[in-house]
Amino acid sequence: MKILFNILLIFIFLIAFVPSFRRFMFWLLVGRQLVKEQKKANQQPKRREGEIRVEPGPSNANQSRFGGGDYVDYEEVKD
Repeated sequence: MKILFNILLIFIFLIAFVPSFRRFMFWLLVGRQLVKEQKKANQQPKRREGEIRVEPGPSNANQSRFGGGDYVDYEEVKD
């Protein structure tokens, strides 16, 4: 148990006082995932600046036949 505590203590001191070790740990834990996400974002097709793209909506077969609601009479209540 004492060995585990000593290893943990050394690890904490390394993170706290050694910037290069801290950068390596950050890269190990977070940096690789960031690089993967950046590569995935760069694989999307490039568009020219100002280009407008309109994607088609769903076909008419999938739309419901609801054309609106019924008119409901109401009475205005005054206090």
